Amino acid sequence: MKKMTCRQLGGACDQEFLADSFDEIADMSRRHGVAMFQDRDAAHLQAMNEMQALMKDPQAMKVWFEGKRREFESLPEA
Repeated sequence: MKKMTCRQLGGACDQEFLADSFDEIADMSRRHGVAMFQDRDAAHLQAMNEMQALMKDPQAMKVWFEGKRREFESLPEA
């Protein structure tokens, strides 16, 4: 298993996620983001606005996402 934080994944806190694959950890991060959105957490809302701006450029989003995937793959087992 590998560990990444919300902040490492573009979020706003140090919530840790443990998973065997990047796809799993990305899904955990997404679900956390939904919960923070529902809670109207200001820091997470700001991070989401920044992510939405990035998503306007599909190529930039792809580069960002693949960079996070490489970062996950380079991490040691937790």
